[in-house]
Amino acid sequence: MSGFCRRSTRGLVSSSMLFLSLLFGAACGPNGELESSSEVIAPGSPEASVEASPEELPSRSDALTTLPTPAGLRSVADWEKLFANKWNSEHTSSFLPMSTSLDSWQFYNLAYGIDGNTAMYRATGKTQYLDRALLYVNNVVNNAKVSSSLPKSQFKDSYLGWASARSDTLGQEVPLFESYCWRYVTRLLRVIRETPELYNNATYRAQYDKLLAFSEKNMFEKWFKRGANSYIYRVNTHMASHWAYIAMDLSLMTTDATRKANYLAVFNNINKDLPNYSSSLRQQMKTSPVLASAYFWSDKWGSTARPGQDVAHGNGVMAYIVEARDAKMEWTDADVRAFAATLNSVIWPSAGKYAEYVDGSGSGTGWFNDGLMKLGRYDTNLQKRLESHTVGNNTQFYGNGALNVRLLSEAAAK
Repeated sequence: MSGFCRRSTRGLVSSSMLFLSLLFGAACGPNGELESSSEVIAPGSPEASVEASPEELPSRSDALTTLPTPAGLRSVADWEKLFANKWNSEHTSSFLPMSTSLDSWQFYNLAYGIDGNTAMYRATGKTQYLDRALLYVNNVVNNAKVSSSLPKSQFKDSYLGWASARSDTLGQEVPLFESYCWRYVTRLLRVIRETPELYNNATYRAQYDKLLAFSEKNMFEKWFKRGANSYIYRVNTHMASHWAYIAMDLSLMTTDATRKANYLAVFNNINKDLPNYSSSLRQQMKTSPVLASAYFWSDKWGSTARPGQDVAHGNGVMAYIVEARDAKMEWTDADVRAFAATLNSVIWPSAGKYAEYVDGSGSGTGWFNDGLMKLGRYDTNLQKRLESHTVGNNTQFYGNGALNVRLLSEAAAK
């Protein structure tokens, strides 16, 4: 499996499909990262299509809406209106079917639905968004099968998982598809853990405990024990960053000291000293050859050659780094300023002009939903530009636009 992901795989999805997804704001990104026993909820069953009904919970929305919006920016409420226009249609046409599909390839795009709903909950405090994200995750977990029961699994062990229905990985268990989705599952769980009104609520706490236990054993432990060098310390920056994200989140939640030490070891190895490559995420970051205040990096470990990381998959790196910075783990204000300069001046130098690579070369799509747009939480000028950005206008985009404003408002109020 570890040999699948190379630069040539970036075109796995046809240009026509990508064009349509960007044109209509569909909940899908470039999808080119592929490397070349619990009770099941059946697709379409009532249990699969109804959000949880938690016990009475004080709403956080009143408290969250009291902070003034930074001058000149679209408010959280206005971002929420845009989000609401697509919330149910994306749910019924895309994310709900993905969550009940039994196909791990579908979980790749499901990541965007989990992220968008989690972001909108963080921006508004309205639990209907949290409940929808939890619905998707619970559906996925409830459909997990014992590996030994999956006919074409290459592992046949006792961990729970899913088979891919994608033609080039048919029947296999694919670490990329799972980790790409699960970084947003663990981030969702951290929201519950760090919000007393949720963590102390019996219904949310029960879901948290169940999903955290699953994540620790049937996500992290599973792939770590199957082979960390192959499945955790991945062949490029973006795929490894998913595991750094998951390890970071789990280290902040686990109650097991041994597990925590292992999570932190993985987190530090990916950031600072990979055991199987002579580099790390931190070592990959260089001064941009075209702008001294910006970062340049290659997705290939140990390489400094241009054009470097492609922007589409650079989103995955950025999704992790902004959360690590906010958790005060490894990545700093200086780092996110440099990344913001990369986006603002190198990748997106003017309206409608988008680079394909982080050195500013090539012609890209302008798809920033899954990571780069999250830099708007630190930069009001970048956030203002995002308001008129027309690529990928879906619930992930609107949810993170709202969260950016909320975090900017919180920073201004300090």
